[in-house]
Amino acid sequence: MGLKIKNKRGMFFTILTIAMLSLFFIAYFSYPAIEDRSAIDDRIKTMNNFVFSLEEDMSRQVYISTYRAVLSAENYITTNGSFIPNSQTAIEEALINGTISNENMSLMEGYKLEEWSSRVSNSSEKMNLLVNYTVLDVQVNQEDPWNLNVNMRIELFIKDKSNLALWNKTSLINSKVEIIGFEDPLYLIKTEGRVTNKINKTIYEPFTEGSNISNLSAHVFDSLYIASASAPSFLNRLEGNLSPDINGIESLVYLPELSSQKVSIEDKSIIDYIYFSTNNPASYNIHGMPSWFKLDNESAHLEMYGVSNLTE
Repeated sequence: MGLKIKNKRGMFFTILTIAMLSLFFIAYFSYPAIEDRSAIDDRIKTMNNFVFSLEEDMSRQVYISTYRAVLSAENYITTNGSFIPNSQTAIEEALINGTISNENMSLMEGYKLEEWSSRVSNSSEKMNLLVNYTVLDVQVNQEDPWNLNVNMRIELFIKDKSNLALWNKTSLINSKVEIIGFEDPLYLIKTEGRVTNKINKTIYEPFTEGSNISNLSAHVFDSLYIASASAPSFLNRLEGNLSPDINGIESLVYLPELSSQKVSIEDKSIIDYIYFSTNNPASYNIHGMPSWFKLDNESAHLEMYGVSNLTE
């Protein structure tokens, strides 16, 4: 009886020993695989963070490049004394090729979209990554009166130099560029460069309160802008296109400034896209305003500027 108990105990300890050794060997041989998996997971996480940061940085770069492209378009207009046939195409050409109508734009040197590769390579080298990207297309448009929208589609390839992981994706990079502070092309061309007018939103609405016209006076003195669907957009203004646009903006032309710069004055409505056109609708003097201050009533301008009851 005692012998059987001893044999059972011996078998139990033998089985226990075999089981423990098995667990040891499994753990020993599995550890490198777990360690490798962890390293790959960490590397993928690092690359994900890099891609996210790269896309954010590209959005900032698109903003800077577009700002310079718009300045280039305005310089082109000033230098050539003519509007641009297609403003969207011109800005896109400047972004990609650094040219407008095949003419090199000095402001775009080092800021073409495909010239970021050296900066991208410098940052990726520090992380032991190989990065390549290709600009597939760029689109410029307006979805509101005060901003240009830029959408860039790129093919992005990122590879870990240790061959642990790689990224291959198409990214859409978006950016908005505010038009505030840019010169209005209408003034540049229509005054032969003698009078310029920077685009700035008015701070004087409402323009009148009863017979009080002080806000209207300040508004026209600074030739500030309001959003107006009956007026041309900024992109249209670059083309000299005076057609109404849902993203349109308009200013009131301050005629004394034109006169002081020896620009001949016309007796007509001072709504900028009307004043600088051949259109000459009936216009009205406004009580309390100078004799040269006239507004037409197309597109309900008298109501828009709060002077319906102040016409003379």
